[in-house]
Amino acid sequence: MAPSHVLRCCQRVLAWIPVIFIALVVCWSYYAYVVELCIFTIPNTGEQVVYLIVFHLSFIMFVWSYWKTIFSKPANPSKEFCLPKADKEQYEKEERPESQQEILKRVAKDLPLYTRTGTGAIRYCDRCQVIKPDRCHHCSACDMCVLKMDHHCPWVNNCVGFSNYKYFILFLAYSMVYCVFIAATVLQYFIKFWTNQLPDTHAKFHVLFLFFVAAMFFISILSLFSYHLACGKEQIHHRGLQSAGL
Repeated sequence: MAPSHVLRCCQRVLAWIPVIFIALVVCWSYYAYVVELCIFTIPNTGEQVVYLIVFHLSFIMFVWSYWKTIFSKPANPSKEFCLPKADKEQYEKEERPESQQEILKRVAKDLPLYTRTGTGAIRYCDRCQVIKPDRCHHCSACDMCVLKMDHHCPWVNNCVGFSNYKYFILFLAYSMVYCVFIAATVLQYFIKFWTNQLPDTHAKFHVLFLFFVAAMFFISILSLFSYHLACGKEQIHHRGLQSAGL
């Protein structure tokens, strides 16, 4: 049987496959739009210039937000949520859950904790050995507790949480802008190629496929973006109720 660290390394390498796939699709879309559409297909110079300027602006913002989402390190609970050495040793010696909870309650009495388990117990991560703050969860993929963890996204190979949730929302927004702009500007040439109004060149495949890919990604991202906006509004409403004492 392979050692556990070897299996872990294999899992980490395989986890980058979705990111590499997205990167390859984006690189192809850049080539297809800039070279095959703007340079080889569009005859009007003014139209080429306008399309290329707007395209590169949306492309840069899309790539920047994607990069920040991927490489923003997940935020972990601060040291104040760790058990002191004496309490930690006592916690590990205790076998009864009730006694362990008494230790956790004593340590957490001055911590800003509002969320409990279904039974009213203090949430504690035995693997990371920290008291879990509100909305903190242990990610099995990252093998750490993540503050305000939303989910582990395989398309960015990272946890979406406190440190990068803003970049994740921007990534979704700029992705939709990128896809909408491509689909809208490619549409007329898509129709011309489809109806044989333009000569059948090597650009035809790229233009036709570019429209389908942009439209498909826009629809899938729109549903995810709408879901996160709805969740964000619900959380704001819930915090308002909490602050009002309701």
